[in-house]
Amino acid sequence: MRLNEIRSFDGPPIDGYGPGFFRVGGEVWQGAVLVTPHGARSWSGLEDTASLLEVAGDIDVLFIGTGAEPEHLPAAFRTTLEEAGVGVEPMASPPAARTYNVLLSEGRCVGVALLPV
Repeated sequence: MRLNEIRSFDGPPIDGYGPGFFRVGGEVWQGAVLVTPHGARSWSGLEDTASLLEVAGDIDVLFIGTGAEPEHLPAAFRTTLEEAGVGVEPMASPPAARTYNVLLSEGRCVGVALLPV
């Protein structure tokens, strides 16, 4: 039998969302939010790659919630993150939050940056 090391991460789940807010681990965040295994914090949006680069070594993939509808990421934004080794998956914010929660429940090392709906 071969045993593989599994890294297990714990982080706050996304409990809900509504117009202009997200509820993460029981706490309400107004506007855009970045959620990683270390917690949640405000995020300035697609012009803020610095906050995302700070967590690059802590996650395997970063979901980008683009708001109510799926949108393409600006090329410079995507390039900056990919050159830093961050796997980026854009999608609308509701499915990004759900995907983050599913992978988090599996112990995966994921993060999500969400624009409000």
